[in-house]
Amino acid sequence: MTATTLFSYWVYQLPNFVLAVVMYTMLGRVLLGLFVDPDSPNYIWRFFCRLTDPVVAAIAVVTPKATPPVVVWLFGFVWLFWLRVALLYGFLLMGAVPKVS
Repeated sequence: MTATTLFSYWVYQLPNFVLAVVMYTMLGRVLLGLFVDPDSPNYIWRFFCRLTDPVVAAIAVVTPKATPPVVVWLFGFVWLFWLRVALLYGFLLMGAVPKVS
């Protein structure tokens, strides 16, 4: 795969990359949440929270209020995974995904 081929599929690659970053940051938040207090001044924890809070807020709307935050974060990870799968499937149907040769 050449660089021109890679750049010609940026419409698929960019959203997929952004979703992957948020998804794995959500998983990192779950794992780090086991060791760090929720109001910790740790800069890595604050970055994870700042990046994933919009997703957590969207997931919290459809999740019961009695659910612990860690479970909401895990649901966010799963929802982002399935959103990436749906994105791939949609682009596959449109023929806009790089072909494996």
